[in-house]
Amino acid sequence: MSELNIQHCSKYFKKNGKPLCVLETADMKVENGKFVSIIGPSGCGKSTLFNIIAGLARPSEGQVLLDGKNITGESGHVGYMLQKDLLLPWRTILDNVIIGLEIRGVSKKKAREKALPMLQKYGLKGFEYDHPDALSGGMRQRAGLIRTLLDNKEVILLDEPFGALDAQTRLQMQNWLLQIWSDFQKTVLFVTHDIDEAIYLSDEIYVFTRRPGRIKTKIDVRLPRPRGEQTLMEERFLYLKRKLLLMLREEREPSG
Repeated sequence: MSELNIQHCSKYFKKNGKPLCVLETADMKVENGKFVSIIGPSGCGKSTLFNIIAGLARPSEGQVLLDGKNITGESGHVGYMLQKDLLLPWRTILDNVIIGLEIRGVSKKKAREKALPMLQKYGLKGFEYDHPDALSGGMRQRAGLIRTLLDNKEVILLDEPFGALDAQTRLQMQNWLLQIWSDFQKTVLFVTHDIDEAIYLSDEIYVFTRRPGRIKTKIDVRLPRPRGEQTLMEERFLYLKRKLLLMLREEREPSG
């Protein structure tokens, strides 16, 4: 397990020759093994922050530390799964999930041996040799997350992985993700627009303001684990939902 520390990170882009701030002085500490969500209005810099953590973009100011080591601008230190599953249509599900291992130089035979039990344990038994177009959206997301886990990084970034799923499938996938998180003990940073999802999954929630994105507050969820559908009815869940709804309402773009 690994601790992620984001220190004073800001990001500016040029627009019409002038600097445009999309992320302003973000400070976050994601402790070992925690499940932490980020929630905020569209365009508040959540995905920009993920790109900075993953080393795909450099911050204009600030730094990213992993277990005390400065990894700013370096890729390959964290697992990163986007909303789109990005499965290759010409490869089987088994051969899709081993892509990261192959890139690292693991032979296809050994990579398949490592991946097959995971596919069978985590809901894709019987679909290992199918192609992505034969799978539902939820099953494709399972494959995408298993591929991310096989990359064996201690910190995993999940950028709205269930955003395109219907409500029933989404709850099934949330429970599935909690099971995987419990089994693998990874440190997870999760972006979502869904308040219920953030509360249900997380230990902590960071609320972002509208652009330029700043951290408005951090909320400790403090709901007992393991969680199930009864969690959605608990008094504290409903209290946190009301609190977050009001906070996000304050961040809507002014009309008129």
